[in-house]
This record gives sequence, C-alpha cells and structure tokens, in this order.
Amino acid sequence: MSFSYPILPGGHLLAIEGLEPPHISALLELAESYALLNRSGKTQRDLLKGRTLINLFFEDSTRTRTSFELAGKRLGADVINMSVSQSSVNKGETLIDTASTLNAMHCDLLVVRHAQSGAPALLSQKVSACVINAGDGTHEHPTQALLDALTIRRRKGRLEGLTVAICGDVLHSRVARSNIHLLSAMNARVRIVGPPTLIPAEVARMGVEVHHDMRSGLEGADVVMMLRLQKERMVGGLVPSSREFFRFYGLDAEKLAWAKPDAIVMHPGPMNRGIEIDSAIADDPERSVIGEQVEMGVAVRMAVLDVLARELRRNA
Repeated sequence: MSFSYPILPGGHLLAIEGLEPPHISALLELAESYALLNRSGKTQRDLLKGRTLINLFFEDSTRTRTSFELAGKRLGADVINMSVSQSSVNKGETLIDTASTLNAMHCDLLVVRHAQSGAPALLSQKVSACVINAGDGTHEHPTQALLDALTIRRRKGRLEGLTVAICGDVLHSRVARSNIHLLSAMNARVRIVGPPTLIPAEVARMGVEVHHDMRSGLEGADVVMMLRLQKERMVGGLVPSSREFFRFYGLDAEKLAWAKPDAIVMHPGPMNRGIEIDSAIADDPERSVIGEQVEMGVAVRMAVLDVLARELRRNA
C-alpha cells in the first residue's frame, strides 16, 4: 500500500485528536492488511530491518508492551524493552536526561507509556526518534482507539452511523478519550455512560451524549465498550463499593439486552470480572470481541510502525 501524503504528520503518533478521517482510514486499511497477513502465518517482514525500537514503559503493561514488541519483531526491528524499575529514572534521572540517553543510543522508534499526561509529547521534542504514545496519564492511548476501531469495523463493516456506548470510569480513562476523538471523527454516534462522579465535566463539549443510567445509555447501541474501574487513580470515594458499582453499571445479560440484539461487547483490559463485566458476557463467543481486540492490537501497531518507518526513510 502506497501513500502520497504523511499519514502521521510530524512523524509521531502522540494522540488521535488532530488526525483527519483520511489518516485514520489509511491506518485502518493498512492494519487490516496486517491482520490478514498475521492470520496467514507469513508475518516476518524486513521493513524495520536495521532499525531499533525501544519500549519505554514507566507504568505496568502486559498487552500493549507485548504487542508492540511482537509488532516490531514481525517487521524485523531490533526491539529493546527498558524496565524503568531497574533504570536510572528511579535513581533521580529526569525525563530530559532519559531523552539524552536515548539519543546517544541512536534509537529509531520509541514507544512510551507514562503516568503524566504530555510526557510522550515532551520526549518527542527532545529525541530524534519517532515517538508513539502508548498511554499518558488520563490524556490519550491512540493505538488502543485504532485497534478498537479496526475490531468494530471488521464486525460491523463500518464506523459511520454506529451507536457506541462507552461505559464506566470515563473520568480516568485515556482509552475513552482517544475513542471519543476517533469515533466522532468517523461520524459514529458516541454515548458516555456512568455515574456523575466518573464523568469528566468537559466531556459534553466533545460532542457526545452523556447518560447516567445504563438503560438509556445502552438502548439501541451497536457497540458496548466497557472501561476498567481505575481505583489506583481515584482520590476519595468516587464509587460507594464494587458491589454497588456492578449493580448499577456493570455489564450483565440483563443490561446487555437493552442494546441491539447483535451488539458487540468490548473491553480494553485488564478486566475486573464481576465489577465492570460479568464473566458470562466477557466470554460469550457471539457477543464479546475482547479476544479479537488483543489480536487487532498487533496488526494496528505493525501498521503504525510501518508508517513511521516510511517517514524515517523519507527524511533520511
């Protein structure tokens, strides 16, 4: 697949906000080709041969870090996973010092997860590598939104015109923010569903519908996207108890029945079963696409690395 324009202007992927629909569509088309390639078993490519990819994760991650590692290796890159718990950062090294170290290593592609919103953007200004935001604070998680969009499109055939209900802890969710930007850009109808304490005040200005009742939020929905309850980011009693949260906002068969009969169920993981989602729903092969989300994560990250590698070659 050839492109006559930069899909990721600036040579980084820091956010979904600001990407135009043609850029998003091109990334999804490329990711679809990688999904088919991965399923065929013909996964080893040489697009990143001689390139170095560093996964720099300041927060714990399993799915995202592993899928970036797998994506890089399948494209032929040399992949290095930097464990922050064992690095100089815990000895007082600043983010700027880290950038200087990475520049000295001549890294080509840098995948960053950080607890502070804006940290990947700051690094992108200080390093010569292409930077990919793998989640920063409560800001964005762009590749998660792309893999969610790819999963939806594969199941529903389109994004435009679909009704997507994003439910739960929206306040602390970078996944929700990236999905709101992407789905709105692609002309989907986005609903936010959750208790008032977990809905950010500014979300209504993002052009979404806000619901505090699961029945009204899920009624007629094509996609039900559950979010992880992020207790580690909460200050104070934003939810009364896990049991009460599940009673009113956890997805079970009764609540799912309010959505369309063919509605699909999503979750970015890790799941808190019995709090955000009932195990019977999470494991339902007819409705749940949670496993497919993980699979599409590798394909999307291969597509992003591919596009950035083309920018590296163009600017060489």
